[in-house]
Amino acid sequence: MPHAPPLGALLRQYAAGSALTCEPVDQGLLNRGYRLRTTRGRYFLKHHFDPETAAPESIARQHRATQRLADLGVPVAPPLPGRDGRTVAVVGGHAYALHPWVDGRHRHGGQLTTAQCGRLGTLLGVVHASLERVMPGQGRTASEGHLSDVFPAARSSAGRPESPGCAGRPESANPADTFALIDDLLTQVRRHRPADAFDELARHRLLERRELLERHADRRPPRGGSVGWVHGDFHPFNLLYRGDAPAAIVDWDRLGVHPRAEEAVRAAAIFFVRPGGTLDLPKVRAYARAYRRTAGAAPSELTAAVHRVWWERLNDFWMLRWHYERGDTRADPQFPAASALSVWWTREYDAVCEAFAD
Repeated sequence: MPHAPPLGALLRQYAAGSALTCEPVDQGLLNRGYRLRTTRGRYFLKHHFDPETAAPESIARQHRATQRLADLGVPVAPPLPGRDGRTVAVVGGHAYALHPWVDGRHRHGGQLTTAQCGRLGTLLGVVHASLERVMPGQGRTASEGHLSDVFPAARSSAGRPESPGCAGRPESANPADTFALIDDLLTQVRRHRPADAFDELARHRLLERRELLERHADRRPPRGGSVGWVHGDFHPFNLLYRGDAPAAIVDWDRLGVHPRAEEAVRAAAIFFVRPGGTLDLPKVRAYARAYRRTAGAAPSELTAAVHRVWWERLNDFWMLRWHYERGDTRADPQFPAASALSVWWTREYDAVCEAFAD
């Protein structure tokens, strides 16, 4: 097995028995996960591999936050403590965490009924409202304890400390920088040999995107709206269903302070994108109505978030950068729909805004 974890050394730190089987779980793009069966039961072993989120102290703070969410009834799967009471095990300079195994499956928006899409929006609204209760600076009562020692400094994906305020409101993408990136990527596409179908689609989308940006460069949005604590990576592979009900929200590595409504829009653009690169707007509408009601978000807040996420998508090329700069092709299957979505979203901009705000 590639990248086999040091099971003997790890399990000695837990009262989890001896390993019987250990199989890689393939869905993760940044970290590594394993389905582990021992003489004591079934577990999910997570190797925190991504250097941007793998600091043991940051992982431990994230773990304590998810435990507090579990205490509120949010469907999460907090890690198990080791013999020393710690939830992060460091072996050979690498950080690991052991979670209970959650039976369930991932479901994208096409597999959800309209009513289930509403429950998905409610769930994300509950997550945001619950994070307000358990995270620092969010007005928790004295009887619930002080959290300054639980999560003293959340970190963004770039590793910078963040707190409520401007740190959670990044500048929107500058089209001048995007034009330079497009030129660089086009050069890399031309140099790739032998040329293949992915290169052809990449070149088409890059030229198309440059034309769209030239046409809409004057629509660059200001900094984002009100910020709060968010999951940071809410999408189908980070939500497990058991039957028709969500069983666990997983992968809290990107927990941080960011515009909440933008997470709601960003998640919808992943859950409800169709293979051809369009959004299922009736399902978006049901999801957004439930989210607004649960999170207390105004329609205008969602409309502004739609504009910012549209602009973000118009300027974002992370899948192509992975492919051409890092030689990492794991995101390639997502590229056709994701790249087509920006074009469709631009054309149907008003309809998308209406679906989120209605």
